[in-house]
Amino acid sequence: MSDAKFFQRGKIQELRMELNSDKKDRNHTRKKATLKKIVANMTMGNDMSSLYPDVVTCMAIPVLEVKKMVYLFLINYAKSKPEMALEAIPTFRRDVEDPNPLIRALAIRTMGYIHVEKVTMCLLQPLRHCMRDQDPYVRKTAAVCVAKLFMQDRHLVENAGFIDLLREMLVDSNPSVVANAIAALTEISERSDHIQLKLNMSLASKLVTALNECSEWGQTYILESLMFVVPQDPGDAEMLAERIAPRLQHANSAVVLTAVKVIVYLMNYMAKDEDIASMCKKLSPPLVTLLSSGPEVQYVGLRNILLVIQKHPDILKNDIKIFFCKYNDPIYVKMAKLEIMFRLASESNVEQVLSELKEYATEVDVDFVRKAVRSIGRLAVKIESTAQRCVEALLDLIQTKVNYVVQESIVVIKDIFRKYPNRYESIISVLCENLDNLDEPEAKAAMIWIIGQYADRIENSDELLDDFLYTFLEETVEVQLALLTATVKLFIKRPTAGQDLVPKVLKWATEEVDNPDLRDRGYIYWRLLSTDVAAAKAVVLAEKPHISTETDNMDPVLLEELLLHIASLSAIYHKAPTTFIPHCKPRFLIPSPALRRQYYGRSQLIHQDSYVSIQSGQTSSSSKNGSSSKGEDEQNGDTIPSEPHHQRLSYHEQSFDQVAEASIGNQKYYDLKIAAENPYRTDTPSAASASNGNKGSVGDLMSFDL
Repeated sequence: MSDAKFFQRGKIQELRMELNSDKKDRNHTRKKATLKKIVANMTMGNDMSSLYPDVVTCMAIPVLEVKKMVYLFLINYAKSKPEMALEAIPTFRRDVEDPNPLIRALAIRTMGYIHVEKVTMCLLQPLRHCMRDQDPYVRKTAAVCVAKLFMQDRHLVENAGFIDLLREMLVDSNPSVVANAIAALTEISERSDHIQLKLNMSLASKLVTALNECSEWGQTYILESLMFVVPQDPGDAEMLAERIAPRLQHANSAVVLTAVKVIVYLMNYMAKDEDIASMCKKLSPPLVTLLSSGPEVQYVGLRNILLVIQKHPDILKNDIKIFFCKYNDPIYVKMAKLEIMFRLASESNVEQVLSELKEYATEVDVDFVRKAVRSIGRLAVKIESTAQRCVEALLDLIQTKVNYVVQESIVVIKDIFRKYPNRYESIISVLCENLDNLDEPEAKAAMIWIIGQYADRIENSDELLDDFLYTFLEETVEVQLALLTATVKLFIKRPTAGQDLVPKVLKWATEEVDNPDLRDRGYIYWRLLSTDVAAAKAVVLAEKPHISTETDNMDPVLLEELLLHIASLSAIYHKAPTTFIPHCKPRFLIPSPALRRQYYGRSQLIHQDSYVSIQSGQTSSSSKNGSSSKGEDEQNGDTIPSEPHHQRLSYHEQSFDQVAEASIGNQKYYDLKIAAENPYRTDTPSAASASNGNKGSVGDLMSFDL
């Protein structure tokens, strides 16, 4: 029978009478039904707290279903009425010693949810016993309870020795217990300011062995924890990746994406290019399989794929047809597929991609059509051999006279002119026929740029610009800047035609607008033209730098950070988690002798000797800072370690050793920060000498060298 009948507003007095009824209640059937009504009313938002004394009396009933509902009642009202929870403490103490492991686990779980100080203090001793309970279900429930307790009181968990107990549970004989223990440790490490999870290869090997017998979510927890393994040898990274690879065939998309994240992370520590190529081949099928799921999972997969192919473009280079849009795809899936299609486009498949994009440009969805048209233009910039065909496709689209298609085409044609000067200017006349269709600032600015850039080739360029100038003061800043520059270009190239327009535009720009950028540019042009026309020509008509699609690439530092957050919200937003999650710990690749970094399309391996030399150089620099004055530090280029900038550290124009040194500097900063905040710790370089080997400190608990 359905439980929908319980979701009706009940009267408090009637429910109390049913709970306290003296009628024979075989198997407690009536009390179960009454408690269901109470829980249903509580779920609907009705205040049932006045029934607390009557509900608590039901805790003595040794039936699991009854206890679950009573505990749910307690959890719900403990936040607003904590005094109620105190009366249940004796019952909690009895239940944690119950012969039934399900009741013991239920009691521990419930106490972990109740954020009342006295209940928390009463939880400590039973929780220790449950973490060593004979039943694995109780042990794994207790492991999660430690993580909940850490959210309430971090210092209590650290000082009570629960971290040590969790550490011991990592070698438990039951894989589910291991999975929950490592999940709790990972959560604690992510939220703690001075506890850092570190796993060595021996423990990592044991965790991977437990994967086969874990549930799918247990596998996800264990795989996530492997992100805290730092291989010291390329062989360790290769071996670990090979053992994780079977998880790529799992039916659960979370397991697949987490396995992809770990393998992509381990590829940074592999030495041989053939090993990396082999791993790329193994990553391709599972990523393709994700696209056969529902649209939501598809979108998550596509956003993660977009990150992976920017670092390893060979992974899906032969599977571009998988990303062709289907007629029934949601718009967000179509847009994500378009971006990946462009990324994977090459000379070998560009004909197929261009044909698809032309088809998409005739769809009915405006945003999708705009994205398709823009992709055609970007394709022309990216692959020179197909530029002619892309221009022809854009001209065909302009002939459709669809307003937003025409405007988007003009925007991308401007970029094509920039990329290939003096090659496709014959189509300018076609563009000028569609001036009346321009009503968007970006399209207007693009067309004005074209008119100004080719003012000497367009006979009536002065008339065209004059038409735009009628609404100069009402236009957006983007259009005003374009008009100002285009008018000056016209004057320099055709002084007679532009002599009437320039004074008018310069007067407007310097006297009648509020935007400082526009005013400053107007003053600069005015002074250049009034003092030295030749200098003005050299400035305004200077050779433009060539554009490329590399400007669309994600910042290498941000990309590297996002690859460490695959299968998370960060990978979907394409934003570092520190930008939208308060107090989130940043992640970065930890230096080791095997660390390999890629920049400007090249890869380099840090060998043992260079790694040691970098570390020794860092140490000598630190000692030098300590013995010199501030002025000498600045003069010598050595600075006292300050907060690291690894989140926005640019690798451009830097050698690989400089990048590695920066990463080591980041780690050093955190070590010093931890030591300053926690002088009793012994696992940081600065504290080690002062503590004389005090291995029992809290700080050393998270360094797992088992």
